[in-house]
Amino acid sequence: MLQIPIEMVSLCLLLLCFLISPSIQLDGFTYTRFNQPNNNITLSGVAEVSQNGFIQLTNETSRLMGHAFYSSPFQFKNSTTGTAFSFSTCFALSIVPEYPKLGGHGLAFTISQSNDLSTALPSQYLGLLNATDVGNFSNHIFAVEFDTVQDFEFGDINDNHVGVNINSLRSNMSAAAAYFDDDLVKQDLNLKCGKVILAWVEYDSVKNLVNVTLSRSSLKPKLPLLSYHIDLSPFLKENMYVGFSASTGLLASSHYIFGWSFKLNGEAKFLDLDSLPLLPGPKKKHTGLILAISIIAVIFTLISILVGIYLIKKFKNADVIESWELEVGPHRYSYQELKQATRGFKDSELLGFGGFGKVYKGVLQNSKMEIAVKRISHESKQGLREFVSEISSIGRLRHRNLVQLVGWCRRRGDLLLVYDFMPNGSLDNFLFDKPRMVLSWEQRFKIIKGVASGLLYLHEGYEQVVVHRDVKASNVLLDGELNAKLGDFGLARLYEHGSNPCTTRVVGTLGYLAPELPRTGRATEKSDIFAFGALLLEVVCGRRPIESKAGPEELVLVDMVWNKMREGKTLDVIDKRLKGEFNEPEVVMVLKLGLMCSNNEALARPSMRQVMSYLEGEIEMPDAPMAPGVYNGGFGFDENELHSLASSRGHTYLANGDVDGTFVSISTAPMSCLFTDEVPR
Repeated sequence: MLQIPIEMVSLCLLLLCFLISPSIQLDGFTYTRFNQPNNNITLSGVAEVSQNGFIQLTNETSRLMGHAFYSSPFQFKNSTTGTAFSFSTCFALSIVPEYPKLGGHGLAFTISQSNDLSTALPSQYLGLLNATDVGNFSNHIFAVEFDTVQDFEFGDINDNHVGVNINSLRSNMSAAAAYFDDDLVKQDLNLKCGKVILAWVEYDSVKNLVNVTLSRSSLKPKLPLLSYHIDLSPFLKENMYVGFSASTGLLASSHYIFGWSFKLNGEAKFLDLDSLPLLPGPKKKHTGLILAISIIAVIFTLISILVGIYLIKKFKNADVIESWELEVGPHRYSYQELKQATRGFKDSELLGFGGFGKVYKGVLQNSKMEIAVKRISHESKQGLREFVSEISSIGRLRHRNLVQLVGWCRRRGDLLLVYDFMPNGSLDNFLFDKPRMVLSWEQRFKIIKGVASGLLYLHEGYEQVVVHRDVKASNVLLDGELNAKLGDFGLARLYEHGSNPCTTRVVGTLGYLAPELPRTGRATEKSDIFAFGALLLEVVCGRRPIESKAGPEELVLVDMVWNKMREGKTLDVIDKRLKGEFNEPEVVMVLKLGLMCSNNEALARPSMRQVMSYLEGEIEMPDAPMAPGVYNGGFGFDENELHSLASSRGHTYLANGDVDGTFVSISTAPMSCLFTDEVPR
């Protein structure tokens, strides 16, 4: 018969027992339910395990205590060197006070030389010690308290703190209960909130460091709440018990433990709050008929008030659509869409404001597209209808170098216009005074060609002739890649190809206004080209068409450029901020083209198609352009008047030579009130 050594049989039996017995643990354990067979937990006092699997250390009874310890002790010290081992524990706790905001008293994670703490006292002693044991070195107790009563006897900092205690109820170190969020910002935490809180207590024997960390979720914060440097070797015995103690005082609290993991010389296992038992609900309290009726009455009253508020708001914010509006394009947004996009038209989203309303940055919820929303107040119904009719024409313009009107909304007397958002604002912010950045010549030339392409589309590429009537640097907007887009069509006029434009009031901006406009009152493509000529010169020279601070010879930009060109000093007018880094033939060509476009005689100015041919190098520029003529702003102003009016640069001027600092017609451009001198940046 085969003989098996008795030593092998014993070893196999020991291994089998280890595998099948959950109570045998060498260096740690994990509990997500405490109501399993052989749970190896010893309870004392009023502590009990519920049917749902959590431990209730105390209940709503005054002056009692409860304990829950792992039944077997752990070896906490190296028997040879006497050095304490590292350990880590994670547990889920909850404190539910009998009366909200009034705790009584608290619980503590405990490492003790005994799991029998029957000689301890409740109340402020937390079921750990009694009056004669406090501060005794022979106690050999290490505890982390979660205290909800401020006890002045032990120097508690408040009634909501965490403390590290050694052989005493006077904390060696404590901190108000809190945790750190993902952004490492400290967030207050109420231990008496009645919610489940996850706690970690860790000791590093190499660094001699105790860390205590709290969290409201299953994720462990990167920063601990409390770090305390101490060597626990003198305070711990070789074999110690681990567990929890809690007590109540005059006021009571229910103290719960929902899950627990512990590990020596390693990290305790992760606890997922979703896998733990649920916090028990409040006890049912029978109320009388009067109380029930009162509650129902209050609820009914609140519902009535809420319904009334809802109906009032719905009526107030209703989008009333009349029959004539159904024929208007482009897309019509609802008021709620735009209100949501601008976060309720908050001041934090305000981009700027002017004489006709405020402009807000917004993000459409469905498409996530960034937009600019101009909110215009307009009380005249007839005027509003005419204005929306204008939008229906301008809104159909489609070109990569035009600011796109993507939609609109009308709510009673308010008109909301929706445009593409231009993150870099207007061109004048990059040319004059203290620019946001210095544009290179390549960037400037690209902007010039972009504006020219947009004007060519307006004059020849659309089904009607569109005269912009207010071409200037502040109406040239730049997208995120510094592509130019011509905006502000509030003064634009449309007429059929081959027909003569109607006489209208004179509008425009000093320095960009063609001299024939005051005589004829007719804005044509040639008047746009005159303004474009002024734009060409200011892009190259980095100054405005009329500079109030300049001397007589440099007051008017076009005259200065012409005089310098006659003297053979063309390069003297180029923006000094370019520091000589430019393409000289291109710069000279643009200056000559600016003079050609600025000619006082409309017929002497090139068309936008010819302008594009010059810019693209398809035809050569004449060596000696015609003299532009003496500039007087189109109104017959003398030099002193020009100096005075130039101080109002950026404004649009209106009929009969009168000057007004505001627009008369409502501007449809999203940024017309954002990047002019009268608007704070």
